[in-house]
Amino acid sequence: MQTELRLSGSGGQGLILAGVILAESALLDGKQAIQSQSYGPEARGGSSKAEVIISESEIDFVKVQKCDMLLCLTQDAYDKYGKDFTHVLVLDERIEIKYPEPEKVYKLPILNTASEKLRKPMVANIIALGAINGLLNIVTQESLLKAIMDRVPKGTEELNKQALESGYKLAEEASLVSTKIFPQLPIMPL
Repeated sequence: MQTELRLSGSGGQGLILAGVILAESALLDGKQAIQSQSYGPEARGGSSKAEVIISESEIDFVKVQKCDMLLCLTQDAYDKYGKDFTHVLVLDERIEIKYPEPEKVYKLPILNTASEKLRKPMVANIIALGAINGLLNIVTQESLLKAIMDRVPKGTEELNKQALESGYKLAEEASLVSTKIFPQLPIMPL
């Protein structure tokens, strides 16, 4: 089984680092993982995306072809990538939904939690990782925490642990904004 994820927002939100951390977490869990990234020419404020493919077996192609989960932290990111089919869409609460919805849509106060609760907007990426892992169980909590601790700047470990826990809490409290109901197919008698 293979899971394809796209994390998107603007430059400076740390989503490239989040993609690296997620891929490293999968490797710690003994899975295969590939991470790629792209961003605009601006250091901050331009578009940014990280793609991560996680699989139990060898990965044949390094780019996301069927996005299973899309995270958008900005309206621009949603406008750019929200048209792509995805099974699960995780949005910051400020984003306006414009396109036909995928199977599941979650709107979470990711950016507000970073800036208001933790008073550090720079940890929105770690909150987002906790939220999407809490919703989807992509990797083990232990491997995600280890990969975060291995990557964050020294002296910020406690702040990042709080951010991760805040993300898991958002996932626990999350309710679906929308769930597409697919008609049940009739069961043919044998």
